[in-house]
Amino acid sequence: MHERSSHNKIWFLISRSLSSEAMPEEEQLLQHLLQQNSALQQQYELIKRMWSAGEKQPDGFVDEDEKQNISRILKLARLESEKEYETIPLKRNRKYFFVIPAAAALLIIVFGVWIFSGKTELPPKANLQTIAAENGSRTRTILPDGSTVWLNAGSHISFSENFTGSTREVTLDGEAYFDAVKQPERPFIVHVYGYNIRVLGTAFNVKSYPTDKTIETTLLRGLVQVTKQGVTGEKPIFIHPNEKLIVDKFAANSELNLPYKNNAVANSVNSDYVIKNLDTTQTEKEKIETAWVYNRLEFRGDSFEELAKKLERWYNVTIVFEDDQVKQLSFYGSFETETVQQAFVALKAAARFNYSINNQTIIVSSINKNK
Repeated sequence: MHERSSHNKIWFLISRSLSSEAMPEEEQLLQHLLQQNSALQQQYELIKRMWSAGEKQPDGFVDEDEKQNISRILKLARLESEKEYETIPLKRNRKYFFVIPAAAALLIIVFGVWIFSGKTELPPKANLQTIAAENGSRTRTILPDGSTVWLNAGSHISFSENFTGSTREVTLDGEAYFDAVKQPERPFIVHVYGYNIRVLGTAFNVKSYPTDKTIETTLLRGLVQVTKQGVTGEKPIFIHPNEKLIVDKFAANSELNLPYKNNAVANSVNSDYVIKNLDTTQTEKEKIETAWVYNRLEFRGDSFEELAKKLERWYNVTIVFEDDQVKQLSFYGSFETETVQQAFVALKAAARFNYSINNQTIIVSSINKNK
């Protein structure tokens, strides 16, 4: 393993240990790794003393690189110990809300593991670092510049390992919420399918799963500039706080009917994007675009086919439809702590369909399929 990658793994384990979130096997692995490196053992003892004393910055006897590493470990440990993923009361829609039974088990947030590999879209010679959240889990971590990123299920980001230079660039597949540290001289850029999202110091959510027909960028704070990759001379799209940009990935090759077209601002009649104004009376926790960050899966009029994609990622299951008719059923609601079995009981109470669950596979069909 590359020495830098090995150190990153140790730093992650240290942050888990400090916050008392480490599993027994993680503690055992950490102690084994520290025993192999006396310098890291000394650094670990320093960090433990700082954590116990509530200190946030190391003293002047540590060089600048190590200061950054130690500060990063402490910040990640504080985030883990704060348990920022809090439970939010269910919001009921009087017209469409269906009754969801009380949950019997808490949803466990599985923090993703640091995965190191060389991959796509960033310069091929760069040593890339990849952070992933598998289906059924979400993860939160601190980037080398101090920015925080939350990854939704089935997502990953890649970035240059040293994260230095005139820009801070990451490539995203899936959905992520970024709280970017403000560094005016070093813009923060997120690369998604065919587009670049450029910010300075901003909190924003980006959704771009490979199977999605659109890219959604929701801005909470700051200013965002979106441009097409490989296109010159075209004006950038600017997004302001409490706005959501919805871009058609395949506008050049399709006639996609973009959502929110009737109540959004479009750049032209045949626009390949729309900008939707968000409800400013809602808090960040209440917005459907960022509900997942607070452990809430929300759906507002989703077809069963659309909802199935979300459920597959949320619960790490596979949903198979036996006919097309059942795919057209629509649902309004919200899940927080429900198991997948409880979720389907609730869905069936809202619409008529048949289903069976066999381990991680769920078979769904219309009531009258065999008639």
